[in-house]
Amino acid sequence: QVQLVESGGGLVQPGGSLRLSCAASGFSFKDYDLRWYRQAPGMERVLIALITSASSIYYADSLRGRFTISRDNAKNMVYLQMNSLKPDDTAVYYCAAAQDRYWGQGTQVTVSS
Repeated sequence: QVQLVESGGGLVQPGGSLRLSCAASGFSFKDYDLRWYRQAPGMERVLIALITSASSIYYADSLRGRFTISRDNAKNMVYLQMNSLKPDDTAVYYCAAAQDRYWGQGTQVTVSS
């Protein structure tokens, strides 16, 4: 069955970095776009980064320059490197695949001193 499992979240101080990972299985990983979303408390879930099967990349304007999405098709992994984190980045982060047909369970990122 299809699985997406995020990891790498946690508590980090403002200005710090985290690298989120998403391990995928059960579908033809290399053939699909992969996305990272986040959902802050009381807010809607929003798309923050996307990498296509051809490795074209999109970022939400507010995050460009701080976040980097990447994929490793050999390992069926997608990553989100997050730098210069701010308290406003606090959210549950989700990976999704195949035009959002598949979702992970989310990983909590908290940015606080």
